Amino acid sequence: MEKVHFIVDAHQDLAWNMLTFQRDYINPIEKTRELEKGTYVPEVTGNTILGWDAYQQGNVGVVFSTLFAEPIRKQEGPWDHLVYHDIHEAGKLYRDQVDFYYRWTDNNPDKFRLISSQADLQDILNVWKRPLSEGVSGRPIGMVLLMEAAEGIRTPDELPEWWEMGLRFIGPAWAGTRYCGGTNEPSPLTRDGRALLENMAEVGFGLDLSHMDEEAALQALDRYEGVIMASHANAAALLRGVESNRHLSDRVIRGIVERDGVIGVVPFNNFLLAGWTKKQMRRDLVHIDRLVAQIDYMCQLAGDSLHVGIGSDFDGIYGVEETPMEFDSIADLQKIPPLLLEKGYSEEDVANIMGENWLGQLNKVLPES
Repeated sequence: MEKVHFIVDAHQDLAWNMLTFQRDYINPIEKTRELEKGTYVPEVTGNTILGWDAYQQGNVGVVFSTLFAEPIRKQEGPWDHLVYHDIHEAGKLYRDQVDFYYRWTDNNPDKFRLISSQADLQDILNVWKRPLSEGVSGRPIGMVLLMEAAEGIRTPDELPEWWEMGLRFIGPAWAGTRYCGGTNEPSPLTRDGRALLENMAEVGFGLDLSHMDEEAALQALDRYEGVIMASHANAAALLRGVESNRHLSDRVIRGIVERDGVIGVVPFNNFLLAGWTKKQMRRDLVHIDRLVAQIDYMCQLAGDSLHVGIGSDFDGIYGVEETPMEFDSIADLQKIPPLLLEKGYSEEDVANIMGENWLGQLNKVLPES
């Protein structure tokens, strides 16, 4: 019988999906898909990959749960929820998502719980160590708050307040922001960006380089004194011909490794096969081996298995139709370990990649209590 590994997923846009599409991740996946039949949701974002049953089946016990809103210039679909015109609107939308997470977990403590300290994390891990046969019908998912694009932070002076609210990781970019360049909008760190990083390090936040333009990411690697990671990003070297600054260059990957950081690989077909799009190419052109190749490439650059993890970005404006053929839900992340073992990775290596590396990062960032 194959071992079932404990999984930490470093990127899921849960609040954005629940507030934009009224998805309820306590529901089984099939119920959500059935409820959304005949609506515009599957057409614009695909069928969901997430649900309470799949978290349990996949042994996914901790997720980094994002705060995310779109700038109006980048609005991607026919919705007006969580779209902002200026930093004041962004700040309100991001705070509303924090409030939502607190209400949701307070109402469903047996299903989802917020993690803001090492003690909270250990409580979650202790529950997941207990076999279901001991009268446990399900185990709560631990949620670590991560801000994607820092426009919700109006000034660096607000950072201690965000820390008190439970935020633990911040990514300065999605598209470009006033702090730095982002996806398809290149530019270096700005003066505001340098001030943001200085204050983030002082408070103790982890820095997420995902979406940052390469120049800004390299500058951040040089100057940021705190924990550095990339919650969801793939290697540009395996996507030859793609004209995008969204993927990580070898220079950035090596920089993250040198800073003892972790990179979460993304099982999104467009990030696995150069030029793949849902409208123009068949899903069966992409298989899970391309995801394993991303993991292996980064491990080979690092020289070990200590700097790669999972950052699925599941339901991040893409659905099951845009994942490798072997995927139907998040539970299918468990299909990765056997393939790594076949490539010569040890059980310890596999455990690192599936969750232990992210747990190590969390223990660096989270306060004791």
